[in-house]
Amino acid sequence: MSVPLEARAGQALAASGILQSATPDPHRGGHWLLRAGSRVGAVRLADGPVVRITPKTPVRRLFFLLGFSLDPARAWRDSREGAIDTGAYDDVVPALAHAVERQIDGALRQGVLQGYREVDESALVVRGRLREAEQIRRHFGRTPPVEITYDAYTADTAENRILRAATERLLRLPDVPGPVRRRLSHQRVRLSEALPLIRGEELPRWQPSRLNSRYQPALRLAEAVLRGTSPEHRPPGTDPLAMDGFLFDMNKLFEDFVTVALREALRAHGLTARLQDPHHLDVAGLVGMRPDLVVRTGDGRTPIAVVDAKYKVTRGDGLPHADLYQALAYATVLGLGEAHLVYPGGSQQRRSHQVRGTAAGPRGRGVVIHQHGLDLSREPEHLLMAVREFAGQLASGRREGT
Repeated sequence: MSVPLEARAGQALAASGILQSATPDPHRGGHWLLRAGSRVGAVRLADGPVVRITPKTPVRRLFFLLGFSLDPARAWRDSREGAIDTGAYDDVVPALAHAVERQIDGALRQGVLQGYREVDESALVVRGRLREAEQIRRHFGRTPPVEITYDAYTADTAENRILRAATERLLRLPDVPGPVRRRLSHQRVRLSEALPLIRGEELPRWQPSRLNSRYQPALRLAEAVLRGTSPEHRPPGTDPLAMDGFLFDMNKLFEDFVTVALREALRAHGLTARLQDPHHLDVAGLVGMRPDLVVRTGDGRTPIAVVDAKYKVTRGDGLPHADLYQALAYATVLGLGEAHLVYPGGSQQRRSHQVRGTAAGPRGRGVVIHQHGLDLSREPEHLLMAVREFAGQLASGRREGT
């Protein structure tokens, strides 16, 4: 689509990788042709407009897919689309802000989680343990003050820091509705004892436990917020131009859903599956490859199928050539007679390709590459049913598509 945009903003969008393409409109001065890629959400340019990228998949379905990235076991058990509450919002950012606020509110319903944290400080009285080396280095053995370390019972924990950071991040995003913004501000006050995170540093680590079980859904969603926002994009060779927003990568959401759901379904057939299974194309081990999912026998030793998920629109002739070449390489390295590619879409995506020159290939027959379509417009229970059927076909060695 063609939109009015200053040259500096258009160049920043083109260099950021947010869109599939951003080029000046040759027919309209001051306009840029923008084409969305695999990312959806909203980005606000500094002193400029808000760029909104709307997913073709319904927002509630998008958050259903997200559940397989955040908590695979729970998502597989609970096929309800409303497992993540998005309210009545149909846009990505408002739905996300509502979902995070509701999750945080549920986590804090029994009070703010507290825990022990090691504190180092200078004090006038001895408390805890004396840091002798620091005492000598800083004060030459004189007292007071004394350099001490002790365990403090505090709300300044990794869990609360992450929730506070996500709340503050959402409050800076465009398109957050007023009622949601007010509730987020209230949650930030409740988490005020946790120190703010320093921009650019890694997120603090937390370990799932019985004590933080009520926090875990909120923490996983909060981490998705913090990893899906980018405070600044700097096009090479240009001055910095700030962009503020949140973006989902549909490539990753689709890949996570297909591989995680398929892995869970294969367990019912006594098979194991490895995600991002590392291999090498060449004998010297210089060219690495990582198929999205390799299906193996129950003992994990023998590969029996390879699957790659691709969130993209196929070419006009229906043949994504690079994907076929990649699938052929996977089948060849693993010694398989078949490889499977899964795309979003209906039955029109279903087809098989017999590869020429492989008649004497693995298992004494030619290599066949199967394309499958997974219709994301279907209800969650139907999506999972299609995955179970696909898992059954892989287990039985059948060659037809889903």
